[in-house]
Amino acid sequence: MNKINVAILGFGTVGQGVVKILQKNADQWVKKCNAEIEVKKVLVKNTQKEREVKLPSGVMTTDWQEIVNDPEINVIIELMGGIEPTRSYILEALQKGKHIVTANKDLLAEHGEELLSTCELADRDLYFEASVGGGIPIINPLKQSLLANNIEKVIGIVNGTTNFILTKMTNEGKNFADALQEAQQLGYAEADPTSDVEGLDAARKMAILASIAFHTRVTFNDVYVEGISKISPEDLEYAHSLGYTIKLLGISSFEDDQVEVRVHPALIPLEHPLANVNDSFNAIFVKGDAVGETMFYGRGAGQMPTASAVVGDLIAVVKDINTNSISSSCTCYETKKIKPMDEVKTNYFLRLQVLDEPGVLANIASIFGAHGVSLASVVQKGCTENVAELVVITHKVREKDIQDSLEIIRKLTITKEIVNLIRVEGME
Repeated sequence: MNKINVAILGFGTVGQGVVKILQKNADQWVKKCNAEIEVKKVLVKNTQKEREVKLPSGVMTTDWQEIVNDPEINVIIELMGGIEPTRSYILEALQKGKHIVTANKDLLAEHGEELLSTCELADRDLYFEASVGGGIPIINPLKQSLLANNIEKVIGIVNGTTNFILTKMTNEGKNFADALQEAQQLGYAEADPTSDVEGLDAARKMAILASIAFHTRVTFNDVYVEGISKISPEDLEYAHSLGYTIKLLGISSFEDDQVEVRVHPALIPLEHPLANVNDSFNAIFVKGDAVGETMFYGRGAGQMPTASAVVGDLIAVVKDINTNSISSSCTCYETKKIKPMDEVKTNYFLRLQVLDEPGVLANIASIFGAHGVSLASVVQKGCTENVAELVVITHKVREKDIQDSLEIIRKLTITKEIVNLIRVEGME
């Protein structure tokens, strides 16, 4: 029986969760992976800080060199987050023969190719299940269980904070600011929520998922990103009256020999499986040419769900060590073009306020028509002080065509305000 020594970089919420699982199930590791697992070192900024989980004397250190130069440490679990010095630590550790488990979506979305290439050269593993979806298994299913498929589409609610906020706005009629404040009070949102509410966190996760699903390198900069801060209770009410709800979606697909990757609010039909994913839960909907439609659902964040994914990866690494094998090679063996957002085709929900005068609708419709934008429905939603609010749903059109139309409509004297433009998914 082997003894596998592990070092953990960072001992915050998830790091302590990892140790809890390892301590709680210590007697099971021999049966599960034919090895004894011991946490030999934990890298922290302050060894004197009070923490929920207690470690034996001498385990915590502030010196990275104690870890990377220790030949007895087999696996490093990186839970520090951020780009640097994390990237440099992982690269150095791989070059010195350490296997890596990480939950770092930021690093993978921007430097995944470099890290995985280094892994292959070093003949070492790099696992990252916890980087997307918390405790939801999605990386391994895409890389292995669904490998028989050509993946056609991956759509996900991959950020629990924004899903919680939109759920509160939908069910309780709260505005964005009040729902965000509640999310912060409950610990779902950071003091600076920008990464979550502006879609940046979801975009990093979608870059990782698209890279695996379509076997081509997709980085964070390839993803079109739009957040939820402009969504209002009125948008949600109008959507519901039309048979939709609004979610922040990560959307990736492959067609016409191009990969499409975007993150933005979207109307989805109330009967769609993702429509009923509420609060801080995540769900990822995958369509393959053989399996059809599947959905992965669960806690997308939190101490124990994320720690569950990390320890699952650790067990996979231990099994590889025992069999002297490597299982986590890069799956991006193709080079596919990323579709520009201007060329994306989808349906649109549009709210605009215009003067309540004869001929206004005909004027707007003619501008849309001149740009190839076909209207599926137009509803007038009330009139105050000679201003009418129009709610428009389009047929599937190109992004550039609708944006060009709105640029002209925005300048018309009859137009008071273009209140919101939200894309629609799942509409034929």
